Order: sequence, then C-alpha cells, then structure tokens
Amino acid sequence: MTRVLLVDDEPAITDAVSYALESEGFDVDVLEDGDGALETARRGDYDVVLLDAMLPRLSGFEVCRRLRAESDVPIVLLTARDAELDRVLGLEIGADDYVTKPFSMAELLGRIRAILRRRELDRRQGRATAYVVGGLRIDLVRHLVTVDDRSVELTPSEYKLLTLLAGQPGRVFSRREIMQHLWESDYVGDERACDIHLSNLRRKLGQESDAPERLVTVRGAGYRLEEV
Repeated sequence: MTRVLLVDDEPAITDAVSYALESEGFDVDVLEDGDGALETARRGDYDVVLLDAMLPRLSGFEVCRRLRAESDVPIVLLTARDAELDRVLGLEIGADDYVTKPFSMAELLGRIRAILRRRELDRRQGRATAYVVGGLRIDLVRHLVTVDDRSVELTPSEYKLLTLLAGQPGRVFSRREIMQHLWESDYVGDERACDIHLSNLRRKLGQESDAPERLVTVRGAGYRLEEV
C-alpha cells in the first residue's frame, strides 16, 4: 500500500485530503508541525510527503531542505501563497512539485499519481547503462550524475528532466513535452515549473557565463542539451 505523510496545521485541509487519499487506497499519516514531520519522515518508509510550506515550530521549507539532504522521498509543497518566490524556493531546496491552495482533490491526486508513476519509471530505467554527453555523465543504474568528474546532486525531478534531454542530445524539447514527461501524463500543471527546474539545473551543472552553453534555451520552442 502506498504510504503518504500529510503535514498541515489546518484541520479542514488534513481532514479533506486524508479522506480523499484513503478513499483511493492510500495509507495516510497526519501531522501538524514541522519538528514532528521531520522526525516521522526520517523514521517512516513513505512514498510521498505532502508538506505545508508554513508550519509551526519548523517551516515546511526547512523540513523540505533537511529531508532532501538525506532522502530522495518525493515531496509536494502545499502553499497558500501563489508567489513566484515561493515556487522558486520550494523547487530550489528539493521539492518535486508544489500545489497552491485552494486546490482540487482531483488535481492533488493527479500530481501524486504522476510522481509515483515516474518513480516506477526511474526504477525501470535503472536497468539501462549510462548517458554520456560531452563532460556530462549520467549513471542510470546508480542514479549518479557527474560533470567533468565532479559529482552533482539533483532532485528527483531534475534528474528525470536531465535524463530526458540527455537521451536525445541536440533535440529541442518544448515545455509541454518536458512537463508531460515529468508527470507521465497529459496533465502538465504549471509549465513555469519547467523554467525553474532548468534554471536550477544550469546552476548545478556549473554553467559559467563565459563557457559554452550546455543547456540551451531555444526562444519560442523549448530547451536542448548540447555536448560541452
């Protein structure tokens, strides 16, 4: 059974979400504060963590940052603020997705199922070997990424996106194609998340301003990976 850790200090949210998830066959544990969430997530074997960004005692952003440093469990941030800064921060510190309140249960369930599908796909991809594009190497067996022999730590979504581009170097992928690949669904959510992921990837792969561009933005079309 799929295990979900739901962390939110609003009873109306936790009651509605836990009921919807349990009705779909998920096993749900509910917590209301950040400290408890971090300790429980560390002890439990969860498939997805749903984490409110604004929590008492320890913020959801900080819980996400600490949890990502030691686990690859998928994290979805729940936020009441539709601010660009919150979205950038959430993805920057390792969240796989964000959902802005108020949200529909159908949307939330769709996001969770998409995350679970792509994790299963990642496991199946693990039977492949590696992608090598110039100085970039992706070990698909061990999920290790190196650039010029330097190890690079990526979130699950960043890794998924990079393997898509590396699988066909030089090909331009549209935002929609990228998001459909990430979610394994025709539902693509907010395509601006694609730009945030690409920006984070550029920084983590060490894209210097005076160096040849590895992740190329093709205006009006999308993105491609070049051999550098």
